[in-house]
Amino acid sequence: MTSMEAESVTTILCTSKQTRFNIGTPNYRELDIEGLDITVTSKPSSKAKGTSSTSGKKVAKGKDRSEATEVLDNATLRLKAGQRYALVGRNGSGKSTLLKAIAQKLIPGVPEETRIVILQQTDAEDVKTEIVSHLPAANNKSVIEEVIERATAKHEVQRELEDESRFVPGCREHPPIRCSSKLPKDPARALAEGSVPEGQGRKTAEWRKRHAARKALIVAEKMVADFDTLYGQKDEEISSETLAKETSEAAEMLADLQLLVEPSKMADVESRAKKLLTGLGFSETTMLKPVSSLSGGWRMRASLASALLQETDILILDEPTNFLDLLGILWLQRYLMALEESADPPTLILVSHDRDFISLCTDLLILRNKGITYFHGDLPTYEAAQGEKKIHLTKLKEAQDKQKDHIQQTIQKNMREGKAKDDQNRIRQAKSRQKKLDDRWGIETSARGGRFKLNRDLAGYHFTNRAEIEIPQDEKPVSFVLPEPPDLRFPGALISLDKTSFRYPKNPKTKAVSPMIIQDVTLSIHMGDRIGIIGLNGGGKSTLIKLLVGETKPTSGTLTLHPRLKIGYYSQHAVEKLQELGVSEPDLTALALLMKEMASTEQDEGRVRALLGSLGLPGRLASDVPIRKLSGGQLVRLELARILWPCPHCLILDEATTHLDYETVTAMREALRDWEGAIVVVSHDRWFVRGVVEGHVDDERSDLSDEEEETAPRRRLVYRLRGGQMSELTGGVQQFEDGLEKRVAKLIDS
Repeated sequence: MTSMEAESVTTILCTSKQTRFNIGTPNYRELDIEGLDITVTSKPSSKAKGTSSTSGKKVAKGKDRSEATEVLDNATLRLKAGQRYALVGRNGSGKSTLLKAIAQKLIPGVPEETRIVILQQTDAEDVKTEIVSHLPAANNKSVIEEVIERATAKHEVQRELEDESRFVPGCREHPPIRCSSKLPKDPARALAEGSVPEGQGRKTAEWRKRHAARKALIVAEKMVADFDTLYGQKDEEISSETLAKETSEAAEMLADLQLLVEPSKMADVESRAKKLLTGLGFSETTMLKPVSSLSGGWRMRASLASALLQETDILILDEPTNFLDLLGILWLQRYLMALEESADPPTLILVSHDRDFISLCTDLLILRNKGITYFHGDLPTYEAAQGEKKIHLTKLKEAQDKQKDHIQQTIQKNMREGKAKDDQNRIRQAKSRQKKLDDRWGIETSARGGRFKLNRDLAGYHFTNRAEIEIPQDEKPVSFVLPEPPDLRFPGALISLDKTSFRYPKNPKTKAVSPMIIQDVTLSIHMGDRIGIIGLNGGGKSTLIKLLVGETKPTSGTLTLHPRLKIGYYSQHAVEKLQELGVSEPDLTALALLMKEMASTEQDEGRVRALLGSLGLPGRLASDVPIRKLSGGQLVRLELARILWPCPHCLILDEATTHLDYETVTAMREALRDWEGAIVVVSHDRWFVRGVVEGHVDDERSDLSDEEEETAPRRRLVYRLRGGQMSELTGGVQQFEDGLEKRVAKLIDS
């Protein structure tokens, strides 16, 4: 069976094996799908429509010259009820495509009755996120009203309730006559419409036609035919018994609708909505503000609250921490972990680059090489287990190869001696040993560590009775090569703030004096320094960064810059600005952008390509793919190339890890940790700040080697901004986290 979705020029084609297992009593919080293939095709014409293919799992290219990208090939998708899964994989591996296919039930085998809620991350084709588009800026509803409406469809239920209640009582009084000449339908027609959601029969038929599911198509066509027959009946053709029966059923439907908007239930929903919004940082005043007054980040938080408020079987969160501060991240982490205490906890699929955040997950889904690998445990345990497995298999293969060479030499010796002496017994014995060596040489243990059994552990047709020892091949490592900063020629601080304060100018209309945003901040940054600035949203971090890079001037105090200083500034809105640029210039590529901005010549193109390649944008990806088609992670790499091209002395990174996969974040962390220049990091990613600023490395190694301490002494400082005032945290990120944990506990318990 096949499923497919077409959006402008993009088509997702899914195929899978069908099973009858547990078909009578399915568990909607579980998935067990084998032989899953997912292919994404795109067509050059924006008017092209997706067409289904019944002959196979790949879409034929034919005359439309569609490009097909295979995301999964014969994979197994297995989810257990109530488990928390972290979906990990590199940017571009197809994580968002897989989640979209699950959420929209494009995969055959996902029950139609399964309730699935998804929070989608930023789409590179659109400046706004998919979730932000769910809460339009022109919306005049309050935040709390919109969250409840999105989660419960309250107004839609009330409208349907009003339609049903208008004629059901009248029908009881005057059966089988139409309730009112002004009403366009009678109870029989109302029940017929109520039994099939608006347009669902025809939509289902059309949907099944596209996917060549003949059996489902017949059922859908019969449903449409029955509906048309019932709806087309004249009043005099409806018997009193049928009308009485269907009126009773309509009354029961009315009662069910009334339960959905029962005041006590809606009060409970509102209470839960307020609790969720409070945990995500909304105050009582902000909850009552119209959605139109919120920024994109706050609308994203409201959408997250709406997703958490809904009753669901499978909850999918794709990068939910992108717009949260550390307090919100810790609260969400606690909230998701507490879901397992409910009666029917939803199955969670989580995507996040924050390694500390995904530690809440019980299992890993590793998307790699067009397959899905499962691991019960967290990411550090998986990486350690993979390393140990590779070492073990390498030693085992080396030992077996050595033993095989010895046996081979013995066989050859026996063959030579047998032929020389015409000893047929020795020759037969040598041939027999050679046959056994060729047929039964390989791995001797099963995947579970037990004794190898042919029928159980080597299914299918093979040329030998043993599987070869396969050493896991590491993917090509993500590289981040940072150019060394040029010589300053004379020493001195790169950036100095001395008792610096900042407030916005008076409003010319109201002449009101704005409050102080930054107060008496003193900070000096030297070559090699590692400075971490952390704090909650609204604490003044962005304002301080703008002061450091010279975008704003201090109201009082002094700002001093080294005369030869070059600053590389990564803004937290860099990806959105590049997306806007890509929309305004549809054909602009990464290479063309850098060549234009740097006024580079043809002689410099090789250097620009080398820089882009070192950051993960090699070859045709840099020169042929337009910026508007790059993923969020690729746009981050492009922005880093823009700020690294001038070879800066100081990097100021404001939430640079957003949109990156965990492997890229790891590579960036390692590259920044040993870089010679100065680095100022603003981030809510605790693991990233610990590595770059505090110098933490993997658990297998000490925080700093003796050699590094002697050859590269650094100042490693973590500051907290709260209410515009900056203070040093001697306990680093952990001290800040410990303080927030107390607040999170109060929010959860309240």
